Amino acid sequence: MTIQRMDNVLIIVDDLDAAVAFFVELGMELEGRGPIGGAWVENVLGLDDVQQEIAMLRTPDGHGRIELGMFFTPKAISAEPKIAPANTLGIRRIMFAVDDIEDVLSRLRAHGAELVGEMAQFEDSYRLCYVRGPEGIIVGLAQQLS
Repeated sequence: MTIQRMDNVLIIVDDLDAAVAFFVELGMELEGRGPIGGAWVENVLGLDDVQQEIAMLRTPDGHGRIELGMFFTPKAISAEPKIAPANTLGIRRIMFAVDDIEDVLSRLRAHGAELVGEMAQFEDSYRLCYVRGPEGIIVGLAQQLS
């Protein structure tokens, strides 16, 4: 076997509090949060003078994790516009299975989330939508119907 599992996905943000609140509202659980820095981080990242704060969140089933990171030094840079279209190269979204898509969408809107397109239904199987949250992060929501 070459891998055991996917451990986490890292998202670099400017406002860690807003991003954590968004993902907690979505239903993720905050595992921990704190500062990191020092030689080991600098060696792994290939950056000098790293000072950042991270938050690790997990899905309720314990199988998926998102690491949110906010850099103090060196300053984070933007590789693309925050409001990048769906066909922009790179990671475009994270998809979550939800029980009640309308409820989740309503709760996320209180955190500034907006629909990217429209709510859609795929045959008799799923209701789906994409929402744009803090930092321009696109989150897909999927409610299984059958």
